[in-house]
Order: sequence, then C-alpha cells, then structure tokens
Amino acid sequence: MTAFLRVLAVDDEPPALDELAYLLRTDPRVGRLHTASDATEALRVLRDTDVDVVFLDIRMPGLDGMELARVLRRFARPPAIVFVTAYDDAAVDAFDLGVTDYVRKPVQPERIGESLRRVVSSRVVPAGPTAAPRAEDDPTIPVELAGTTRMLPRSAVRWVEAQGDYARLHTADGSHLVRVPLATLAERWADAGFVRIHRSYLVQLRLIAELRLTGSGYVVVVDDTELPVSRRHTRELKDKLVRAAKQDWNR
Repeated sequence: MTAFLRVLAVDDEPPALDELAYLLRTDPRVGRLHTASDATEALRVLRDTDVDVVFLDIRMPGLDGMELARVLRRFARPPAIVFVTAYDDAAVDAFDLGVTDYVRKPVQPERIGESLRRVVSSRVVPAGPTAAPRAEDDPTIPVELAGTTRMLPRSAVRWVEAQGDYARLHTADGSHLVRVPLATLAERWADAGFVRIHRSYLVQLRLIAELRLTGSGYVVVVDDTELPVSRRHTRELKDKLVRAAKQDWNR
C-alpha cells in the first residue's frame, strides 16, 4: 500500500485546477501533488516523476483527457485514473478504460476523499486465490446513485435491459440506468460471458439457472426473473449453454 500518494491534477481551467489542488492538498493521504494545465504538460510531469494517480479533466484543448487516459493505460506501470468532469457523456469510454472513479463537477471534498480511498484500496493486492480482479479483467462503468456518480464493476451486473438509447444494468440489489446502447455492451462484454438473448436483453451466461419452453416461446431464468429469448437467438444460446456445461464437467 502507498502510505502517501503521489498525485497529478490536470485541468485546463485555472479556477477548477486551483480548487481541485486545494482539496487534494488538504487530504492526509496525499504526500506530493503536481499540477498541469494540459495533456502535454502532464506528460512532461509523468516523464520526470513517478505518479500514483492522475485526477484528470476530460474536455481539454489539444489532447483531451480521454485520449491522455488511453496513453497512460499503455505505461508499463500505469497510474490510477480519476476523471473529474462536468459531463456524463463519457461513460462508454470510461468504463472500458477501467478508471478508478468518475467525479462530477462541482467537486465536493467528500467525493475527493472517496476517490482517494478507492485509489489506496486498489493499490492493496491480496495474496493467494482471494486476490481481487485486475481492472482490465473487471472494468467499471459510472452510474448515478442518490445524486453521486459511482463506479459499478462489470462483475456485479447480472443482466441488462435495453431502454431506447440507454441500458438498465440489473444487479443483485437493484438496477442502474446508463447512457450506453445495449448493442455496445453486447459487443464489448461478449468476452466476459455476456450473451444476447433478445434484442432487448443481455445476460451473463453463467447465471442462467434455467432455459424452458413456454406457450409464448423460450425464456431463461436469472435470479428468479424470467427473460424472453427470441427465436433468432435460441439456437446460439442452446449451443453456448451446452459448451459451458461441458467445460464445467471437464474441470
């Protein structure tokens, strides 16, 4: 665990950068703070200094925050990334990058404190089989909860329901509406075991408890909830269930 974090704050608006820097300096977990007004200056800092976490604005001239984050993910030892933004339209790309947190402006002290707590927690790597999944193995997606943006791990999602251009992520204890089309999630989460069963539904394959035929067609049961399976997806779903069962049997 890093006792005192080395932090870089990046924002092209001086008042916003000053406010963010002030809040970071007042937190006892921050040992060293660097600031940068754009991505070019940030890369110079990162070239000369080891940094544990970058608090990063998204909309900046030149190389924007999302592009800079993609560069940082290619580092041999990438820093944690916390997006700090006034907008929520970067959710699709943010969860793909496995960012640690997604803070909405205006920034509140308690949210910065929560972000730093998450950064510290993410740097603790348990030994043995209980080790937490790596960020690239279990990416997160920003969701709104009681007026606060939280990072929901993909592993918590049981099934997904399309709602227009949005998707509702169903978890064991509730659901969250995100501005991500179902088709996007189906494509990006296929390698994680999510399967399309209907134009309106995406399901984690390993959580399907039952596939049965009803008077109106096939349905699957996930968490005691029946979800329809469209005719075009039925054969593919059956094949995947059979393959999954064989893999489990051979283990």
